[in-house]
Order: sequence, then structure tokens, then C-alpha cells
Amino acid sequence: MKQINLLVALLMLACFTTSAQVDLTYQEPSKEIMDLADVPLPPSTAINEDGSVIVLIYRNQYKSIEELSEKEIKLAGIRTNPITNVSSRTRFSNNIKLMKKKGGIIDVKGMPEKARLANFAWSPDQSKMAFTNTVSDGTELWYIDIENAAAHKLTKATLNGNLGSPFTWMKDNNAIIAKVLPANRAAITDKSTSIPTGPIVSVNEGQKAQNRTYQDLLKDKMDEDNFMKLAESELKVISLDGSVKDWAPKAIYRNISFSPDGNYAIVSIVSKPFSYIVPYRRFPTEYVLMDKAGKSIKSIEKVPLIEELPKGFMAERTGKRNISWRADKPATLYWAEVLDKGDPEVKADFRDEVFELPAPFTADPKSIFKSINRFAGITWGNDNVAIAYDYWWNTRNQKTYLFNPSDATKKPEILNDRNYQDKYNDPGSFITERNQYNRNILVVDKGYVYLEGDGFSKEGQKPFIDKMNLASKKTVRLYQASNKDKLETISKIINIRKGQVITRIQSPTDYPNYYMRNIKSRRAPQPITQFENPFKSIAGVHKELVKYEREDGLPLSGTLYLPAGYDMNNKERLPLIMWAYPTEYKDKQSAGQVTTSANEFIYPYYGSPIYWVMKGYAVLDDASFPIVGEGEEEPNDSFVPQLVANAKAAIDYLDEQGYIDRERVAVGGHSYGAFMTANLLTHSDLFAAGIARSGAYNRTLTPFGFQAEERNYWEAPDIYNTMSPFMNASKMKHPLLLIHGVEDNNSGTYTMQSERYFNALKGLGATVRLVLLPSESHGYRARESVLHMLWEQDQWLEKYVKNKK
Repeated sequence: MKQINLLVALLMLACFTTSAQVDLTYQEPSKEIMDLADVPLPPSTAINEDGSVIVLIYRNQYKSIEELSEKEIKLAGIRTNPITNVSSRTRFSNNIKLMKKKGGIIDVKGMPEKARLANFAWSPDQSKMAFTNTVSDGTELWYIDIENAAAHKLTKATLNGNLGSPFTWMKDNNAIIAKVLPANRAAITDKSTSIPTGPIVSVNEGQKAQNRTYQDLLKDKMDEDNFMKLAESELKVISLDGSVKDWAPKAIYRNISFSPDGNYAIVSIVSKPFSYIVPYRRFPTEYVLMDKAGKSIKSIEKVPLIEELPKGFMAERTGKRNISWRADKPATLYWAEVLDKGDPEVKADFRDEVFELPAPFTADPKSIFKSINRFAGITWGNDNVAIAYDYWWNTRNQKTYLFNPSDATKKPEILNDRNYQDKYNDPGSFITERNQYNRNILVVDKGYVYLEGDGFSKEGQKPFIDKMNLASKKTVRLYQASNKDKLETISKIINIRKGQVITRIQSPTDYPNYYMRNIKSRRAPQPITQFENPFKSIAGVHKELVKYEREDGLPLSGTLYLPAGYDMNNKERLPLIMWAYPTEYKDKQSAGQVTTSANEFIYPYYGSPIYWVMKGYAVLDDASFPIVGEGEEEPNDSFVPQLVANAKAAIDYLDEQGYIDRERVAVGGHSYGAFMTANLLTHSDLFAAGIARSGAYNRTLTPFGFQAEERNYWEAPDIYNTMSPFMNASKMKHPLLLIHGVEDNNSGTYTMQSERYFNALKGLGATVRLVLLPSESHGYRARESVLHMLWEQDQWLEKYVKNKK
């Protein structure tokens, strides 16, 4: 038997040869990993407002590679299947069931066979839920009658889901506005068989267009034509009795938003000229006010093509934006406009001004609020009470205002002026309730409002509910979870006046389930769901939140996993896998805070390193990797030394505790975590090997900023070059496994990033392996891809870490 096992091991390792290419079919990882990676999961949930109904939505954990490889067109920032006319990256569900307050799980009658379900949406009164079902030749519209637990098909496969949600409920709950494929739509042109009629020419006459490196953009006139064919829809009224009426003619519709009373709608319509450097979201868009019959009343705003904006994350276009409806009024528009020309460099006492315009929309707009930072939204209450928000990314500042929307002469009161990354002092979010229009508005109860928060602190996570006096601004704590052995979080407020809330309770070995709790009663919470743990093989694993310090005194943390049965009294030094993702901060206080809980359920999702605790490794997951730049200093000014200091602190601590063999430590990460991994292997000797998935390694290929970096390459060439593993490929010291989806659509992480980095490392003699996953995007979806990825990682870790020579 030992000889057979040795032979199998040798055959497996033969795949890791020194040859340039490896002919390899999809592989599956070992049983220990398969038992966690390939299991059916409990359903996701959609809970109605009063908690009386839970919709259980079931789906397979993965797509198949066959499904993922269906026909796909990539244009103007969208990826779509031109046959089914729905996003080609949609995660379909396969069944729906209901759970009512009194009774068990109910099967829904009449569900489609071989269902591929998406776009779930409650009706305004939540008596129904609409969804789409994608079939071989298109996408259908369906709905469920909640009372009767019956599904009904409303249309043939004629919906157009190529540009966002393909339908919107009307106010009466008995009809839906649907985006429908135009009659006699022309066929998509096959570019592979077309003959060019001329060159592709782009022109710029002195304007600065410092855009991120978007992917899937239009490239020529044929792309423009195909985008038009895919994006154009006719709007139809689909009644639940099956009747169909025209609502609006053919156009490129983005969104439809009905007023609370249902008598009007804001409809956004995209038009030419298109762009080859930005996605469709920045194409010319007109916001049109229509009545419920589809008649155009007036143009609210015509937004031109946005290729040029002032520099900086807080740059904004001029004109009306955030156009929406007041939730507390039957039909009142509101929007924001910049007061600083949209330029963060312009000094201004106020950055934005908010206006409103009530029906019949013939008066002059009324100014109701000005924000010191960039406007971020409003929670509406009533004529006299509303809460507004703004933020400024550069300082991580957020302000919360109490203001009177009926009297602009009353100065808004700043309720909170804080660093939004400071989770320990987060006052929470204001609690809302549904009004007569079925819209969520602020709960205003006899001069009081309510807040709910995550409750992160040095002592751990303890979610809370507070009551605030609007006159004195003093708060009283009504409830705070104890969370000694379990984590209880607030999932939904049912009726705050009566103290009714739905919570979610979990522990490292207890799968999250929903409970009904009354915060005014000492009665134990009553269970609603009873989802079983699908990962039972991991139940005996030791989980611990460990805390340690960086050499400059900055507190750090991570979640440590040790194999089941690990002897804490006679510690064995194990190989370690560290997994992380860097985060930028503007102050050390926020950077050192712990925002995870040791009581969270152990969930080995596809990208997790937790699988390897089943194979004898210690795992440090979600390790703190703060990158801090205080005052005038930017975080990236000292990115590499801080990165190394974070890693060293974790290894030193675990080594001192006797958990790990520091000569056998691996580091890994996805996306920016992959970028981190490559830098750590280049600039330190802390690791035996690394795993980098879907990363970017040459920052000169993202010259107008990346991640949290606002400066362009020409303003900070040393930063870009120092931070680029590609530029430092000659310094690579340790084996690196590169994994990337062939169809990565994330801004900046082109598949080319891994291909060119691999070629550089190979040319310089480094130990490196490149695995490209066909049809996969930035995250991985197909079962075959995920299992093969896990196999690749397992082989790499076994050879270069666990059994390191």
C-alpha cells in the first residue's frame, strides 16, 4: 500500500515539471478538501417587512464549465448572453420555497422545470414576488402569489435583461413594467467574419481624461451597432392577468423608478455619442419624467458623455445627480448639484446642494440642504425631520445631519462628525419603517429616533439598538447582544415600537439561523429557521481570534485555525498559511481596530484557505494588513515596509506561541491580496512560497490610479515602480503560484497582468507556475474551475511549504 501511495504522489508531482507547458485536464483536490468544497448549501433568504414570510431561494454552489462557457458578448462594460439576453455572469437559482410564520416549509406550485431563476423582487405590498427564468432561447417573466404559494408565467422568453433589471413593479401590485426585446430586432453582427471598412481613430484636443483602466469597452462602429441591438428595449405593461400594453417606444432604458404614489416615474435613457474609453454608465443619459401611462411630462436632466472629470475620487459631474423621490411624499423629486464645479481641489464651504420639486413639477426647485462634504443620501422622516449624510474619502470623514426639509432657514445640526473607518465609535444606522406608500422612512416616535449598530469594540462584537432624543441628542441603550459563546446580529427590525426584531445567531460550529426576539422581554429568542451545518467535517477545528502588535506598536489581529485535536499543552509546530487583503487608513487608531468576531461560523467558501486546516496546517485568515498614511503622508508612500512589518508581526507572534514552524509559512491572497503576496515574496524572506490569484503586478498598466491611490503615474513614478512586483521581478526570492481567470473583467486586473509577470519571472529564473482558468472572470464560478484551483493550491503547498526541502 505504501508503494502505491508513493507512486500516486510521484505521478501527481509530475504535473509540476520544469517544462514550459503542462497538458492537464481538470483535477479534483483530496477528500479532506472535497468534503468541504463540494457540498449542497442551505438556501438564501428574503424576509418580508413584518417577518411573516421568508422566501427560501435555492441554488447550486457552482455553475458548470459548460454553463459558464455559453456564448458571451462583452460591450460597453456589460457581459451578456446574446441568445438569452441576460447577464452571462448571472448566478442562477434553481428553486423557491416559502416559510410562513405558522407552519413549515411550503413548496411553490407551478415552478418552471430546469429553472434558472434571477432578479427576485417583491411587489410594493409584498403579496407577490416577481423573478426571471432563463431558458435556452431567452428570458421569461414569472411571479409567485405568496398567499397561494403558486408560481405563474407572465411572458414568453422576450425579456431584455442586458442592461440591469428587466422589470419594475407598478404601484397597484397587479402589473409590471418590463423591458421587452424590440419586434424584429436585427441579428448581432459576427465580427469574426466582417471586413473592416476603415481604421479606428480616437481624438483628444487637450482635455484631461484620467480614467481607470476599464475593461469590456466598445472598440469600433460594429461594437456600437451591436451594443445598440443588445441594449434597446420596448417598455410594456404586463398585467398579472396576462394582458400586455405598450408603455414606451424603443430606446436604451437603464432604470425606471416610480413615485411613492405610483402616478409618475423617473426613466433614464441612454443615447449617443458612445465612448471607447468609458462604460455605458457614463454615456449620455437623459432623465425623463413620465406619468403612469407612459406619457412624457418633462426632461429632468440631460447628462452629456462623461469622459473627463476633475482629478480625484471625490470628483463629480455638474448638473442634477442622485435624482430620486422623497419617500415620505406622494410625488416629490429631489436631487443634488455640486457647488465646487465637481472639483475636489476647489475650496468651498459647501460641496453640494440638494433641491426638491413636488408634483405637478411646474414650480421653481427649492433648496432644502447643503452638505459640507460630498452628498451621500437622505433618510426621509416627515415634513420637519430628515437625516442627511455626506462623506470625504481623502480624510475618511463622514457627517450626519438632522435637518428640517420644510424650512431651509433652519441650520442643519451635525449629529455625527467622524472617521467612517472608526468602527469602535460607529453610532449605528437610523431605523426605518414602511409608510402608507410602502417606502421606508425614519421612525420618529414622540420626539425620539432609533439606531442599530454592529457594536465592534475591544471586547468584541456586540450589536446594539439605541434610542435618541431629537431635542437633547442623548441616547439610551435599549438592547445589546451579549455574544459570549455565539454571535447574534440584528437582521431585520420588525416593529421597533413593540421591540420586535429578527436576529441571526451563529457560532463557529452552528450554521447561522434566524430567530425572533423581543428586546423588551427577557424571553429567549424563538427559532424561525433550522438550517443544518453542511460542513460537519470541520466541526472539531480550533478557532481563535489572535491579537498582536506591529513593531511600531500598531495593534493587529487575525483568525487562527488549528487542526481538530491539536494539543494546546504540547504544541506541535505546524506549517502555516496566511491569507490577507491590504486596507488603507488615514489614522492608526482606526487601523488597529478588530472588526471580526471569533464567534462567526466557519464558512469555507471557494476562495478560503480554511480547507488546509483539514490537512495539518495552521491557518491565519483575514490577517490585519493596514497601510497607514497620516496627515499629508499617503498610505502608499510606505506601502512595502508596512506590508512586510504586518507579515513579520503575525509570524513572530505565532512562532513565539509555539504554533508554527516559521520556515514553512505560505502567504496568499486574491486581487489586491495577490498584489500583496507578490510584493511580500519579493521584498522579504518571511515565506516559503505564495499563492496569488487574479492580481495586478505592473502598476504602470493602471497609470491613472489603482485601489486607493489617486495620484497618476507621472505624479508619483517612484510609488508606482516601487509597488510593482513586475518592476522588481529580478528580486523574486520564493516560489509563486499565479492563478487567473482568462476572462477577468475587473478594472486593472487584466489576465495579461499574470501572463506578463509570469514571463518576466520565468525569464529571470524564478520558480513560478501560471494557471489560467478558461471562461472565468475575476471571481471563479464553475465547479470544475474551483475544484481545480483547490487542487493546484494543494499541490503547491504540499511541495513548497509542508514538505519544503
